[in-house]
Amino acid sequence: MDQTPRRMLGQPPSSPTTQPKKKSTSVMSFFSKVSWNLRLQKQEPLKNVFFILAETARDPSVKKRHMVMSGLGTMACETPDKVRKYKKIILDLLVNGLYDPVSSEVIHESMKTLTIILDKMRGKALGSFFIDITLQTRTLLDDENDSLRYSAFVLFGQLAALAGRKWRRFFTGQVKQTQDSLLTHLQDRNPQVAKACKTTFRACSPYLRHSKDYSFQNEEDQRNSKLCRQLSHYHPELLQFFYANKIL
Repeated sequence: MDQTPRRMLGQPPSSPTTQPKKKSTSVMSFFSKVSWNLRLQKQEPLKNVFFILAETARDPSVKKRHMVMSGLGTMACETPDKVRKYKKIILDLLVNGLYDPVSSEVIHESMKTLTIILDKMRGKALGSFFIDITLQTRTLLDDENDSLRYSAFVLFGQLAALAGRKWRRFFTGQVKQTQDSLLTHLQDRNPQVAKACKTTFRACSPYLRHSKDYSFQNEEDQRNSKLCRQLSHYHPELLQFFYANKIL
């Protein structure tokens, strides 16, 4: 995965790179067709747009794959009802983008669009996509790229609210494995990432409760002691919140 240079402390996250000013004729043609279909759905069914997007999402060109993810975000904002109707197709495209083997730009755009999509879906079930999205998002919480880390924390926080009963046990395990990352990035070098981490920590706090069937209890006790020490020093308000809700 390609990485972008680190930013100075305090500089807000931004897209890893900006698109070149000059675009090829084929790329411009692709955008024009998608835009045309969005505006004139009566002349050509919206489903055809997804066929175009699905084909382009597998294109060798990073630029085109990136534009598919960006285009899906635009569609989510302009036609949320259509997004809910075709959510399986859209989620499949976005998950593929989330696991792009080459480009951090495509991965970042996929996360940003997923954040929009999950909001538009209003908490409706993600099905098995929940596992794929959670696993990949968790790996990006420690990425060197500020923008990727920021978007990963935002998305992970959303997933905490969508786990439901079906995925609660799975997500609890993921949160426990992520606890060190959550602690570390409360003091992230980028203030916006630290703020996103703090919000996500609150969203994940119910999953940090003691579990009777959780093995290696001694190790868990040690990690919670470490958590208490760090929170008491850096974020006493979070520690008070956890105690008040009997999380620690």
